[in-house]
Amino acid sequence: MLNRPLESCPKCRGLIAPIHSRIGCNNGPCGSVFHSQCAGLTEEQLKLLETTINLSWRCDGCLGSNQNQNQSSLQLSKWLEQSLRQHEKRLEVLEQRSKLNDPGQQVPAILCPYLPNTISRKAISITVAFVLLTTLLGIILATTTNLFGKTLNKRKLGDVLDESRLNIPINSTIDQDNIGGGLILRFVHRQAWLAQPPQKTPPDLTLPVDLVIVLPTNSDNCTTQAQCVLRVRLRQTFDIESLQEDDIAFNFVIGGDGNVYVGRGWDQVGAHMSGYNARSLSFAYIGSFQNQKPSAKQLSVTHLLLQRGLSLGKISPNYRLTGASKLEPSITDYKAEQLYQSFGNWTHWS
Repeated sequence: MLNRPLESCPKCRGLIAPIHSRIGCNNGPCGSVFHSQCAGLTEEQLKLLETTINLSWRCDGCLGSNQNQNQSSLQLSKWLEQSLRQHEKRLEVLEQRSKLNDPGQQVPAILCPYLPNTISRKAISITVAFVLLTTLLGIILATTTNLFGKTLNKRKLGDVLDESRLNIPINSTIDQDNIGGGLILRFVHRQAWLAQPPQKTPPDLTLPVDLVIVLPTNSDNCTTQAQCVLRVRLRQTFDIESLQEDDIAFNFVIGGDGNVYVGRGWDQVGAHMSGYNARSLSFAYIGSFQNQKPSAKQLSVTHLLLQRGLSLGKISPNYRLTGASKLEPSITDYKAEQLYQSFGNWTHWS
């Protein structure tokens, strides 16, 4: 992980350490960095910003500047209208005074000595009208651009959803609270959890596999994507540097936030269990499950992941779902009784 200089959060004035969750304003001239909890966003909105490509956030200061600009344009329009009315009143007063001073002659007030009175007045009226029209067009353009940006972000939000899980058209309205959380099959790919490149490319699996092995990571559990990303990244480092593996050992890692973190994926041989790697897929669950059950989100998304494997032809229709400890009872690292008991009534469990 790269070392970053300490920065100050503009909202709470506290230092932002490398261990803190942070969020940056995407407005080029601003570039301010805040604590994630100071941004005024919900956890689900922060998750979405971290994982969605081209989805940006701007701080309150930058948003306020746009509003001030629109207000200034409106004030300018009102001032120009008021100035025009005052000018017309002055013209009327001058004409009345001219009639009083010389009743026999009607001398028109000349606005410009080089142009007839009617042309001068028309020129001023046209100029003021042009300024008002330009200001109005600027306000309309700014509003339209803002609405277009929101529509574009909403369209990109639809692109990151796995719509096949819900049978929802890509351009329909989707409740943002239902993103991930075990309700849909949502993959967090390697670049999103900051995976380092493998030491060498693992061999390909012979597909479809007829065995899916579940096992624990034996780490602290996690309930948010930020926590789960850290757990997965640390596990990859442990597998490569301590166990001398080429990459993270598992095909998929399932977090307590209900998201699926892609390890070696569907097509490459894992390093989860000697003697079974070449003919099985591994689903590793973040946590230690001797005394604690997996979350409902983890179990729900497991159903969706198995269904996806079947539909892609990666898992055989008559597959067997089993726990690592059932295959190798003597290995203590595979002990996770609360995890295995959660699958006891599943159709393919044995």
